[in-house]
Formats: sequence, structure tokens, C-alpha cells
Amino acid sequence: MILEQANLHIKAGESEMFEKAFKEAQKIISSMNGYIRHDLLKCIEEKDKYVLLVEWQTIEDHEIGFRKSSEYQVWKKLLHHFYDPFPVVEHYKSVL
Repeated sequence: MILEQANLHIKAGESEMFEKAFKEAQKIISSMNGYIRHDLLKCIEEKDKYVLLVEWQTIEDHEIGFRKSSEYQVWKKLLHHFYDPFPVVEHYKSVL
């Protein structure tokens, strides 16, 4: 299992619209091959900051299967205009 982690900084005042768009976008990611689960967490201290966590079976499921899919183009259209700056995505694996 691979954990994808992205810190999302949303443009000021657009968090409510982002959350609505994410509700639609999550249908896309959850339908992808290799997807296990996801969670979107809202920061308590900073109102326009989130953390997106997605579990994938393999890194290729995310990097190739999802990001190179036509569905990803819809994901981008729904969400990418909310970010400032654009998020850095990192992948983690368990050491236990």
C-alpha cells in the first residue's frame, strides 16, 4: 500500500466552493484502479488549508493509472483552479 499525501492551500474565500467540487471529484478518484480509500482533512488553525490522503495499491496506480487517465482531466478541471500555490504531492510506504 502507498499513501499519497498532498497539502492543499485553497485561495482565500474559496474553501466552501472547493469542498463542493471535491464531493464531485471524489467519485472520480474512488472509481480508479488500485484505489483503496481517501480522506480530506481541513486544518483547524488555517481555514483555507487541507490535507488530502489517498491510499493506493501501488504508486503506478496513482502516477500512471490515475494521472494519465481521461478521468484525471475532469479531476483537474474540477479542482486545480482552487490551489495557490499548487500542491506538492508525496508518496509514503510503511516501514513496519
